[in-house]
Order: sequence, then structure tokens, then C-alpha cells
Amino acid sequence: MNNKEEIREHIRKNYAKVALKGAKGGGCCCSSDCCNDNAMDIKESSINLGYSEKDLINIPIDANMGLGCGNPIAIAALKEEEVVLDLGSGGGFDCFLARRQVGENGCVIGVDMTPEMIKLSRNNLQKSGYTNMEFRLGEIENLPVVDASIDVIISNCVINLSLEKEKVFKEAYRVLKSGGRLSISDVLATAELPQHVKEDLSMMAGCIAGAEYIETIRAMLENAGFCDIEMSPKDNSKEILKSWAPGKNVEDFVASYIIEAKKQ
Repeated sequence: MNNKEEIREHIRKNYAKVALKGAKGGGCCCSSDCCNDNAMDIKESSINLGYSEKDLINIPIDANMGLGCGNPIAIAALKEEEVVLDLGSGGGFDCFLARRQVGENGCVIGVDMTPEMIKLSRNNLQKSGYTNMEFRLGEIENLPVVDASIDVIISNCVINLSLEKEKVFKEAYRVLKSGGRLSISDVLATAELPQHVKEDLSMMAGCIAGAEYIETIRAMLENAGFCDIEMSPKDNSKEILKSWAPGKNVEDFVASYIIEAKKQ
């Protein structure tokens, strides 16, 4: 898989299909089979990822598609009036949850590279009537965000999809204010990925083939300038990953991690 644009386009088309289905079934927990026709229990999936039943109340119905590998909001410790940026915001689910915590005087920005996802999230925003949220079309390697303007960056199982992860972290560092923080959930490699997995486009779009080693991610964060880096696996990581690709044992070489870091 040497053609980066071909891979990006495959990922984009994959999530365009997910966006068009919304929460009507066939969403994906970043599964390699995420665009099949089998309905899934979005509520059950979300709770398994770490969201509470309270989180699911009064959120636009198509905002939550059961995507992700954790709950970045649970670790972000958001405060009122903070400015939050969501990398790979999808239908806007985490953005709406973040907005609850930053309040009327805070601000939430979602960035996604898939036009269909941006259309969906903007429709969800229009229904909500909120004026302190927005969704921008763009790539997380080239964020459409000004320097030093963000208090907290969140992301849920998206950075592993990037083919230029180090650039993502440098961009994250650029847009964060001094003292700003990164609070994300993502899939990391814990062992060497089999070659057939690395070369499988569906596994790439399914958040498996693009997973990078834990210490490599740590080095990328350090090279970007981050400090106070903390990385820990989710307690139910194996359970989450088994549901993505049943019978393929992907949980033997990747895991769902919580990643936190700060900008000095």
C-alpha cells in the first residue's frame, strides 16, 4: 500500500458510506466490515466504549453512529469556557458531549475530511440550534485552525487512520495554546502486524492496519514538543476489538489506548 492518495480515498469512501447510513444501522465501531447491511445496537456499542446512558440523552439521533474505540470526553476534564477541537469529528457525537461541559461561553470545533460526515454533522448542529459549535472540512494533517487557539484536543479512533501521524501531532501542537492538552482514544500496535493485515485496505479503513507501535507514538509526541505523556490500554480493549473482526484475532496485535499529553 504505497499509494497514499489511493488509501486516503478508500478511507474517505468507507466513511462516506457510514455517514449516509447515519444511526440507522450498519455503523461501524471502526470495524473492517463497517459498511455491511447488518443493523447494530448503537446504545450497547457506545456503553461498551465507555459512554454512559446519560451521555446518550438529548443528542441529535444521527450524531452517534457507534464509532470509536473509547470515550475521550471521559478523560479530557473539560472546563467551562474552554475551546475544544475534535480531530475526525464524524457525525459530531463527541462535539455535542464536549459542548455540554464547556457551556454557552465555550466553543467546540470539529474537523473531518469526509464531506458526507461534515454535511451530517452540520445538519445535526442545525437541529440543535447551538451557536458555539462548528464543523470544518479538512485533513487532520493540515488543520484549518489558527495557531495557539485551542485549549483541548480530543479524538476518537481517528489518528490511526492517518498516513502521516507525526504531522498530525505537530499540527495538534501548533494549534494548542500554551498549557493546552491532548486527550484521545486510539488503536495502537502491541505486536508486529501480519503482512496480510498491513496490505488489507479494509483493515486500514477498519482502524487496524494503520496502528503504530506504542513507543513510536510516544516518540512522535515528544518530537512534536509534547510533555507529560501518559498512555494506557482500556480495560476492555480485547472485548472492543474482538467485536470489530470476529475470529481474526486482531486483539493479539492491537489494543485500544488512552493517550494524554500537554503543551508547555
